[in-house]
Amino acid sequence: MSVVIAQTAVVDPRAQLGNGVRIGHFSVIGPHAKIGDGTLIEEHVVITGHSTIGEDNHIFQGTVIGAHPQDTSYKDAPTKVVIGDNNVFREHCTVNRATEKEDGLTEIGHDNYFMAGTHVAHDCKVGDRIVIANNGMLGGHVRVGNDVTIAGGVGVSHFASVGQLSFVSAMSRVLHDVPPYTIVDGQPTKPRAVNTIGLKRHGYTSEDIAVLTQAFKLLYRARVGVDKAREIVYSQGPIRPVIKHLFDCVDRSCNGRHGRGQDQRSKKAA
Repeated sequence: MSVVIAQTAVVDPRAQLGNGVRIGHFSVIGPHAKIGDGTLIEEHVVITGHSTIGEDNHIFQGTVIGAHPQDTSYKDAPTKVVIGDNNVFREHCTVNRATEKEDGLTEIGHDNYFMAGTHVAHDCKVGDRIVIANNGMLGGHVRVGNDVTIAGGVGVSHFASVGQLSFVSAMSRVLHDVPPYTIVDGQPTKPRAVNTIGLKRHGYTSEDIAVLTQAFKLLYRARVGVDKAREIVYSQGPIRPVIKHLFDCVDRSCNGRHGRGQDQRSKKAA
């Protein structure tokens, strides 16, 4: 399949375009862009910097990928954005290139859906099969696990991690790490329940859900403490991978400042 470029688009001849790429009117593609097979770029899109975009992505009008990070210490280093396959970026999304404070990479996985106005800041690492609704905002150095849903108008603070298969309710303010497999809401967010519906949809067993529910009640209802909750749950049967993952994430959050495990390294990134 041939590349189709609208007459009013501006594509640097050094950009690397895969088979079947389509670029709409008034879009601008910079010299260091690499765009995979079958990706559709609508009108008024800007792809700049060292941006690598995989196959079969759909990038809607007004989206900007690879622009400078919103970090006053950034000095035009050739940091990168890397995006996987089968992602959808709706209108006016922004994905900033990284700083030099970690590995120089802002990274997005596969099969994600970013609704209008989503912002992915510098040095974020975003997994697979994630939905971020309108005007969701990820601060710098945020981590988002697989199969997460972030509802509309959510702001995630820098260095926070959002655990896999969690659900962040609309208009929430995420100042601390979000435990995996949970539903959180509030300003700031607090864990409210186990994400039972999400777990069932992704094929987790009733035993997984039961042990996560027990741990949730001990941690966030009875508040017996992490060590005591782990002792109780681990003593009652085989240690299932989901429960080990939950406690590992909680331990990491507790070891960081402000309930953010990544804040252990924030001094280096400041």
